[in-house]
Amino acid sequence: MGFRKYIPVIVTALMVVGLQIVLSLTGATYYLTQITMSAYYALVVIGLCLLMGYAGQVSLGHAGFFAIGGYTSAVLTTCNLIAYRDNSLIAWCGSLGLVTQWTDIYGKDILSFSPWAALAAALLLTSLIAVLIGVSIIHLKGHYLAMATLGFGLIIYRIVLGAQIFGQADGISNVPPFGLFDGLQVNGRLPFRTQNYYIAWVMVITTMMLAINLIDSHIGRALRSIHQNEEAAHSLGVNTYRCKLFTFVLSALIAAAGGIFLTHYNGSIGPSEVTVMKSIRYVAIVAVGGMANLWGALFMGILLNFLSLRGVFGSYDDAVFGAILIGIMLLAPQGLLRKPDFRAVLSFLSKRSHG
Repeated sequence: MGFRKYIPVIVTALMVVGLQIVLSLTGATYYLTQITMSAYYALVVIGLCLLMGYAGQVSLGHAGFFAIGGYTSAVLTTCNLIAYRDNSLIAWCGSLGLVTQWTDIYGKDILSFSPWAALAAALLLTSLIAVLIGVSIIHLKGHYLAMATLGFGLIIYRIVLGAQIFGQADGISNVPPFGLFDGLQVNGRLPFRTQNYYIAWVMVITTMMLAINLIDSHIGRALRSIHQNEEAAHSLGVNTYRCKLFTFVLSALIAAAGGIFLTHYNGSIGPSEVTVMKSIRYVAIVAVGGMANLWGALFMGILLNFLSLRGVFGSYDDAVFGAILIGIMLLAPQGLLRKPDFRAVLSFLSKRSHG
């Protein structure tokens, strides 16, 4: 049984390799750019699936956590500390490898925090904000929690749109690549296209493996019991508050990680990543794939984001995701990959006609 749960992981890895080979042989490697971006967006979907499908909590603010990660990393890696390079504190940070000097596309020397230092700072800030938000709203249920997280998302959106440090409506550009090891780097330039395709998928598959092991642990069993009946779980000794808070913070960190790496991949981030429709899009994708179906949410996330990034939906992009969410709630509340509940639709229409 322990090995069987990793079979989907192996199949996914083989599909990822097979897709890259097919695209290379057909000369369609340009699709790898949108697939890579979709993989980073899928990280948000995975975290949200854990929160919604297992902890039973609906969040309309995960685009805010995505933006916290991306914007924090962008600010720290683009701020120019060259005027303070003789400062003892900056020199000390340099000795620890926390700051690095590089040249931007205009030939200007930049002394900024290294991407690794920015990653640590972004995740730390995200966890602190998630805990502060979580302890305040995690006891809420249903639409009350959704409204609270929606308010959080709106606050983050107004902050990044109004604060000059975040570039306001223009966002932040000229974000440097994220150097990993042995020459690997998160970089959206053409020579790194295939390399970054695999980097993104390694992150996604690793996150999926962590999520699978979490679900099979005692925390996962506690989350499933909470989702089925919170009062019964509490009466059996499950610390429902702690489990829900842990899942909320974990899902926020996963979303922030997606924002960090996508920002370095694109070399920029803008306020469009923080809009309410972005959060609704993530919820719609989880609903399509299945509330407690990690693999369904992942593949629906890749597919729908890929179609959106390719411009298939055109100017009706947001409307399509809104319609998808409404349709799923009516036809297949448990997700598109499960049997549609047409009886629920007929019952709904019958009540409307008699109303």
